[in-house]
Amino acid sequence: MSGSDDDEVSARVVLRTELTRQRERAGWTLAELSERTKYDGSYLQRLEKGDRFGSLDAVGVLDRVYGTGELLSRLWRLAKREAGQSRYQGFADLEAEATGIHEFSVSTVPGLLQTKRYAEELLRADAPDSEELLVEQVLGRVNRQHRLTGPKPLHYRGLLDESVIRRPAQDPDVWAEQLGRLIQATQQPNISLQVVPFRAGLHNLLGSSLQFLWLPSGRMVAYVESTWSGQLVEETEEVEHLRLSYDRLRDSALSASGSLELLRTALEDHTSCTAPDQT
Repeated sequence: MSGSDDDEVSARVVLRTELTRQRERAGWTLAELSERTKYDGSYLQRLEKGDRFGSLDAVGVLDRVYGTGELLSRLWRLAKREAGQSRYQGFADLEAEATGIHEFSVSTVPGLLQTKRYAEELLRADAPDSEELLVEQVLGRVNRQHRLTGPKPLHYRGLLDESVIRRPAQDPDVWAEQLGRLIQATQQPNISLQVVPFRAGLHNLLGSSLQFLWLPSGRMVAYVESTWSGQLVEETEEVEHLRLSYDRLRDSALSASGSLELLRTALEDHTSCTAPDQT
């Protein structure tokens, strides 16, 4: 193949074809492969179909299971390089695999906990090129939330800076709904939310949001995001440094029960301020 587009297609096709060939050569069903790798069968099927690139971590596990050395990992790197995916896409692939996420959000409600209308208002503020693109972005964000309620729900811990619940949406109904969603989330056994109050003072995570993702292999990676950029952090030493900052911040947060009380108070105050005057 001579053109760059053909090369890109070829790399991805070769990868997904080889993933299927190796499983069939081993004589395993997707369920059997899932048992051996600890990755969900539906996720493995999407890798074989080429619907997802997956992560290097996942492909490395498959290399070990199949005994293929670094064959699949090298094919993955080639396909990834040719596709020129963004840092965010790399994060999205890892998030789809993660068994647990710890997050600190500095200014807005985390994407996994946003209502559809809050997400729409937030994304609209970024002036999308078209309504079609906005609808696609909102749908993509909402679909990610299925990880919290599926048959194998994600274990999620969120630290919310107090500014998150002090900065309302422009539409009062949207904000009331969003606060209600946060309160409801605290009732789910796989979700823990804590608010970092203003009185906690200055700390070294101000100015950026942070996520830690636990992968089925046991590895942990971090993702640091600001308004205009995101960085995937995979080096163990750097991840541990960020984790230490996160743990220190969690020590200054309100307890889960104290955070729930603050959320309920915020909703009550908001509702009383926006209720129509009966006099």
